Amino acid sequence: MNIAILSNGPKNYSTARLKEVFQAHGHSVQVINYSRCYVTLERGNPVIRYEGEELRDIDVIVPRIAAHLTKYGSSIVRQFEMQNVFTTTSSIAMNRARDKLRSTQLLAKAGVGIPKTVFARETADLDDVLDQVGGAPVIIKVARGTHGNGVVLAETRKAAKAVMQAFYVEGVSFLVQEYIEESAGTDIRAFVVGGQVVASMKRQSLDDDFRSNLHQGGEGKPIKLTDEERKTAQKAARAMGLPICGVDMMRSDRGPLVLEVNASPGFGIEKVTGHNVAEKIAEYVEQNAKGKRRKDRIGA
Repeated sequence: MNIAILSNGPKNYSTARLKEVFQAHGHSVQVINYSRCYVTLERGNPVIRYEGEELRDIDVIVPRIAAHLTKYGSSIVRQFEMQNVFTTTSSIAMNRARDKLRSTQLLAKAGVGIPKTVFARETADLDDVLDQVGGAPVIIKVARGTHGNGVVLAETRKAAKAVMQAFYVEGVSFLVQEYIEESAGTDIRAFVVGGQVVASMKRQSLDDDFRSNLHQGGEGKPIKLTDEERKTAQKAARAMGLPICGVDMMRSDRGPLVLEVNASPGFGIEKVTGHNVAEKIAEYVEQNAKGKRRKDRIGA
């Protein structure tokens, strides 16, 4: 098969691993900088151009879209979809995964455990918002963001109100989320491929940072999931319509709670666990790329 990895970083570990494994399986692979692609729109002829030439005869795309380029990157993915090219991550699933509010709504609707969350923008009743999530300390998140960016821990009601008011002044919508004290500074990343958890690790923050993301300097260790945690990760992936994703959870007194479902998870988990995630993705592509396209029934 002719496979295109949509990535801005050809030397990025995740991109390099995918290319290496796909080539080992005998596929033709190219890394395409999607931010330099452009589309030509005309009746019945969806065209994608790159470096002055039309991209043709691509069987599969593997999107590795950066968060700050979600809108543009998903548009390029959508153009490939219009050509009936198989994609490991659909454009619509990518967009909703990057929207923290929409993600939380879908997870809640599907019955997935999540921290209690309030979505707000302009409100005069900040005390009631805080009361809804159990009072301070609270986590306040920008509605769009990734890698732990745009996330604030407010340890007092006064601090929480100040943060919410500052977001309001800037015209930013935000989520206020209960603080799970028993899991502060740690979380679990479960890497899901084709509905199965293929690797999992525990991430521990450093320097007393409440965020455990590896991008924020967190430290990863292999971990064996409980049956409930494994099923929660699988259910969260299904709820988001993401066959390949990273599900971030925390352990709480009432069971696993999902924090985020990442549509373009990094492969650092391979280094931590020793599990060959790229190989599992290659197997998934080979098993599904030539089958009938599944219709997304979740909605935007």
